[in-house]
Amino acid sequence: MDRLVGQLASGARATAASASGGMPLDLFRAGDHYVLTMDLPGVDPGTIDVSVEDRTLTVRAERSPRTDPDVQWLARERPSGTYARQLTVGRGLALDKISASYEDGVLSLTIPVAEEARPRRIEVAHRAGSGAATQLTAEAEPRASEG
Repeated sequence: MDRLVGQLASGARATAASASGGMPLDLFRAGDHYVLTMDLPGVDPGTIDVSVEDRTLTVRAERSPRTDPDVQWLARERPSGTYARQLTVGRGLALDKISASYEDGVLSLTIPVAEEARPRRIEVAHRAGSGAATQLTAEAEPRASEG
């Protein structure tokens, strides 16, 4: 599982916009899913696009500049334009079950671990000293005596 986190985090490829701080992210695991949060302040929620193709997760969003003909700008430092970030995600994730929400300028993606990648206990059969295999399952109830 640690490898999945490493692949998800280290596989990040950023566009020029995100490399300059446009889409910083945090990633953590909580139980049987990962949570990826990205800062997208000032973005119109209708422009956010999250997609998955093969093992590439892409997030795109647009921040439009304020346009007002009656305003004389004295400073304009807040960036605008289209932002995109791509992450190469590891195997063992249920990419078809990703959910996304956007609240207070933060995009949150919940990425479940695939059922087949979840840890599970495997029972081990062993033989008793006489060489006969020990049953690990419950026996059926004895039959009622005949006659």
